[in-house]
Amino acid sequence: MDEYSGAMGSDADVAALVSIVGEVEGAVVLLTAAQVAEVRALARAGQLAARQAAGSPAVVRAHDMALRSVAAELGGVLRVTDRTVQSRIDEACDLVEHYPATLVAWETGRITRGHVRVITDAGSVLVDASPERRAEFEAAAIARCERDTPNRVRSEVEILAERFAERSFTDRHRDAAADRRVRVVPGAAGMSDLIATLPTVIADGILDRLTQQAQTIVDAREPGNAGSAFGADGTGDAASAGDSEPDRRRIDQVRADVFSDLLLSGAPALDPTASGDGQGSLGAIRAQVQVIVPALTLLGVDDGPADLVGRSPIDADTARCLAGNTHSWARVLTDPVEGTVLAVDRYRTPWPQRRFLRARDQHCRFPGCRRAAIRCEIDHTIDAAKGGPTALWNLAHLCQRHHSMKQFTRWKVRQLPGGVLEWTSPTGRIYREDAPAPPVAFAPVIVPDSGPPPF
Repeated sequence: MDEYSGAMGSDADVAALVSIVGEVEGAVVLLTAAQVAEVRALARAGQLAARQAAGSPAVVRAHDMALRSVAAELGGVLRVTDRTVQSRIDEACDLVEHYPATLVAWETGRITRGHVRVITDAGSVLVDASPERRAEFEAAAIARCERDTPNRVRSEVEILAERFAERSFTDRHRDAAADRRVRVVPGAAGMSDLIATLPTVIADGILDRLTQQAQTIVDAREPGNAGSAFGADGTGDAASAGDSEPDRRRIDQVRADVFSDLLLSGAPALDPTASGDGQGSLGAIRAQVQVIVPALTLLGVDDGPADLVGRSPIDADTARCLAGNTHSWARVLTDPVEGTVLAVDRYRTPWPQRRFLRARDQHCRFPGCRRAAIRCEIDHTIDAAKGGPTALWNLAHLCQRHHSMKQFTRWKVRQLPGGVLEWTSPTGRIYREDAPAPPVAFAPVIVPDSGPPPF
């Protein structure tokens, strides 16, 4: 028995897991049928309320009253509030009336309820679109959802919806950015939530910088006896806490403390890496943001959204601003049919392999995981200790969680040409993980042949 046998389990455990997986699959089929039946019934309830209000001189008010009455009746059966039921009726009506193909795909098991939510949420920007454009979006979104998990496809489906929207994402982002704000929501036990509504790139950059600064503080602790950087009252007075008290704060706590310190003092006042009057390494940390921008958007030809890798679409103005301020660009050459990354080049290439892998993988390559590649580890598919080379065909990004799982459980992986990973579960099931196609990519511009020059 080797040292990892406990984590991998015996053959009997694998056989038991095969049985459990089969039971779960059967339960999912039954659950899906029940959920679709509920959606159709709730949609009929909404249609009943509309018929009851038909012909009334105050149709809107009559419909609302009829819907409230129907919702209250169902709420008594479901033992939830009528407001909750009314919201579910509205969602069911929207799905049945505007996304019939999505409902059928869910009912037949081609997509999951999570995919349905992704499609309907993204489709909310198509309120003014024609039925033909909405149907075209729906068909493309379903095809994408069939190939991956809901969290993986959300960003691409959102960008897809933007392409079919009557009003550009950039215009709507400008209106939304005008509502940016900071507010405090009082909580229990003397705590409150400080909520900032900001453009996504700014919010993601703030969290990334806080994480780096917090990690630097944690790394600077003396092993076994690091004094707390914050006093007992949380004000940052280290002396009041005593030098002997070890710093046992979790990374979330340190991040929150750095956040408070930055806002209250303008810079991390308690930087354990500082020397003399300098800022130390915390003051020098800057966030990393990976953005994929189509060439035409950079040139200002269109205002299509760019992709903030691991998050969501961002507006064209922000993407152009980021591109204008960066020191270097990476050009990503993609397959014109499949959309997968073929090559990456740049004027300076200090880390060509890392750049290629980051552009190709975008996120952790374990099925369903969407942790951004910049926060993952580069794993040797065939372990280096077993002779696996440090070559592109043997490298892929894995987050720490799935990197460890590859090492210490029965999950196995092999890499096929084109960056395709083939994962084999402990039960013998195979999950294919294709190299992701960027939601937006550079495309060749075809210039029509106008004949020989006039001279």
